[in-house]
Amino acid sequence: MILGMSLAAFTQLHVIISLIAIVSGLLAAVGMLSTRRMPGTTALFLVLTAATSVTGFMFDTPAEAPRVVGSFDPPKLIGLISLIVLALASLALYGYELAKGWRGTYVVCAAIALYLNCFVLVVQSFQKISFVHALAPTQKEPPFAVAQGVVLIVFVGLGVAAFKKFRPMAQAPAPV
Repeated sequence: MILGMSLAAFTQLHVIISLIAIVSGLLAAVGMLSTRRMPGTTALFLVLTAATSVTGFMFDTPAEAPRVVGSFDPPKLIGLISLIVLALASLALYGYELAKGWRGTYVVCAAIALYLNCFVLVVQSFQKISFVHALAPTQKEPPFAVAQGVVLIVFVGLGVAAFKKFRPMAQAPAPV
């Protein structure tokens, strides 16, 4: 049981949160490419991506899973990195209102957070979806590497394009 839910129910909640975070992140990214801030969609992306990372920490790590440091495994490391870039993105957006270099910080951090969500989506897809799992059962086969390479290239391109294009209009001065 996790948070009073069965493991299956909690896993389903975690997956739903993750998928909504990815969709809202993609919509926010499209907004950045067209110089629109999309405050509601962006807030949804930031909050649900943080929720994805936080709920991910609540799963037990199998004893046979590789460790990075002590009991810190790769999924938890990705979750920690995601929370750090989300904190920076939120600070840039809400604390510094995208002023000066904070615009770039926001774009880069939001793109990294969205990429990490999609990276995990690919990993989970190869682990849990039978026809995809058959292509790379150990995730060391070429189809897995190609899929992750494509995701990386797409998000680097998206991040660079958003960095160049996302220049939200400054707020109009208040009337005198």
